[in-house]
Amino acid sequence: NNVVIGDHDGVVTCFGIKKGEAVSVFKTLPGQRITRLELGGAVNTPQEKIFVAAGSEVRGFTKRGKQFLSFETNLTENIKAMHISGADLFLCASYIYNHYCDCKDQHYYLSGDKINDVLCLPVEKLSCIIPVLACQDRVLRVLQGSDLLYEMEVSGPPSALALNSGNGGDSGEEVLYGTSDGKIGLIQVLHASPVEKWKIGNEKKRGGILCMDNFDILGDGVKQLLVGRDDGMLEVYNFDSANDPVLRYDHALSESVTSIQGGCVGKDGYDEILASTYSGWVTGLTTEPIHRECGSGEDLKVSQEMQNKISSLRSELEHLQIKVLQEREKYQESSQSSTAISAVPIFNVNDKFTLSKDDASYSLILEVQTAIDNVLVQSDVPIDLLDVDKNSAVVSFSDCDSEPNSNYLLATYRCQANTTRLELKIRSIEGQYGTLQAYVTPRIQPKTCQVRQYQIKPLSLHQRTHCIDPDRPVNTLTLKGQFSFAEIHSWVVFCLPEVPEKTPVGESVTFYFKNTFLDTQLECTYRKGEGFFKSDNISTISILKDVLSKEATKRKINLNISYDINEVSVNHTLKLIHPKLEYQLMLAKKVQLIDALKELQVHEGNIDFLIPEYRCILEEADHLLEEYKKQPAHLERLYGMITDLFIDKFKFKGTNVKTKVPLLLEILDSYDQNALLAFFDASA
Repeated sequence: NNVVIGDHDGVVTCFGIKKGEAVSVFKTLPGQRITRLELGGAVNTPQEKIFVAAGSEVRGFTKRGKQFLSFETNLTENIKAMHISGADLFLCASYIYNHYCDCKDQHYYLSGDKINDVLCLPVEKLSCIIPVLACQDRVLRVLQGSDLLYEMEVSGPPSALALNSGNGGDSGEEVLYGTSDGKIGLIQVLHASPVEKWKIGNEKKRGGILCMDNFDILGDGVKQLLVGRDDGMLEVYNFDSANDPVLRYDHALSESVTSIQGGCVGKDGYDEILASTYSGWVTGLTTEPIHRECGSGEDLKVSQEMQNKISSLRSELEHLQIKVLQEREKYQESSQSSTAISAVPIFNVNDKFTLSKDDASYSLILEVQTAIDNVLVQSDVPIDLLDVDKNSAVVSFSDCDSEPNSNYLLATYRCQANTTRLELKIRSIEGQYGTLQAYVTPRIQPKTCQVRQYQIKPLSLHQRTHCIDPDRPVNTLTLKGQFSFAEIHSWVVFCLPEVPEKTPVGESVTFYFKNTFLDTQLECTYRKGEGFFKSDNISTISILKDVLSKEATKRKINLNISYDINEVSVNHTLKLIHPKLEYQLMLAKKVQLIDALKELQVHEGNIDFLIPEYRCILEEADHLLEEYKKQPAHLERLYGMITDLFIDKFKFKGTNVKTKVPLLLEILDSYDQNALLAFFDASA
């Protein structure tokens, strides 16, 4: 079999493997960056036609490289997702879905949030066209024609879709989805409503899902699930007797896996997993046994074959080194000539800034197609940088002058040689908003740098959800004034993450959010001239009131702001904070005891004389220290939230209680839940 691949330079390359060497079948000329590549052909025949999407155009090639199709879709945005089924072509730009049959417009749908992937259930099995869209707002949307049939919420923003077993399973209705926070699930798309068959969490905290395929790599007659992640992990899942997925193999590559396929390429009789990575490498993992029995004649033959391969790779490497030296000399000469023109090398940065639900922190991933030299991180708001196990870069912090320039963080990550991917973890404080900047400098000459900016929003720890608990005590903020639907929507986008920038279709909209740190909730309903914001956390309402009035003042819009405060909600929020605070205080207490207990252990020679609680602390010492190190300023963060809650409760009553804050901190130092609740009530 041959391999076909589309790249960022717009080149489609097809090659095969003969005697361990890549042999080119065809290569097209460069053009616009290729965003998707799919195989197609008549239904129920081998899928051997190659279709690529670049910009707003779809081109088709035969397996020999002859172009037979050039279809300009006239879409105003670049194609992000594509699926092909016989004569049917399904395309998605940011928010727009289009269905074409024989290149003629059939159906159109405008999604409420960005579309990440699209597929269609197999027409040959269902005899009707049912497309499925993976949308950024954690929803799979199932369409019929130009209409929404229904939608299903999934556990994270779905980033990739695939038909189960490559054909939708026995029923043809089974769809696999992978999320950008690393979860995988299988749903059955029935006509009336979907059924979730299974779901895999992301306990190992691995990267987001970029691609999936189904292939029988184990040769047991059942197709395995092949998964590629954005942290370079490549996984193979097998299915047990109950049809639940079990991880069988994994392999770590150094870059994000952009595509994964199973097939037979290198040697007849031995299947392989092929993966392409962000900087353009194609890697193959084979089922062919590499380690032969020692001492056999076959072994000598293999070693000779291996020697030939090594010598050919050496000569290729020498040739490349000579070429690099020649090009470098040529560049030096031209840069010193009188007609020299300064040229800044262009490089792409693949970046992702996402809120992780598990630990209420932001993950910033930076990936470059060449080795990174260093990354400088600067922030004009107070944030904490957390440790990342996978990160081998050396970090150094610079002193910051936060007063005149609002410069709260300046940190430099110096990367080791050949590091092309860097992951950082950041925790923000709600109510403090501004910009985080990353200056990325790769190891290329002449030295050049790219700046990437990320907004830390006022309610930065909130995450979109589609249902909330209606029985909680809520505080309500009501806005009325001469503002348009687009204006109030832009204010909500400014305040909260995961809100689509495009103004929603219709006259009004409702969004639900959950605070990933405290589990409090927020409901936003707004239209032209009015907005209603309900939350069980009074501090959330306070932040919204301050930010929305500031935004309206900037635009010279008069706002009529009213609020309805529910006293019960304050104690409710304190009860939500209680288990987290208790855990952190207990952790701090245990960590303080570790050194003294270790000294006793050395002195006495054993720990049998200790009470079980202390023995347990010693046994778990490493885990406790690691947990404590992972949570810098966690206790201070919780103290800050309780203090804000206290100040906000009385701010809405028109009372300034800042002088009572030292008393509150004293109570927190000798924490007792009832004493804290009593203090909140007594201060009234």
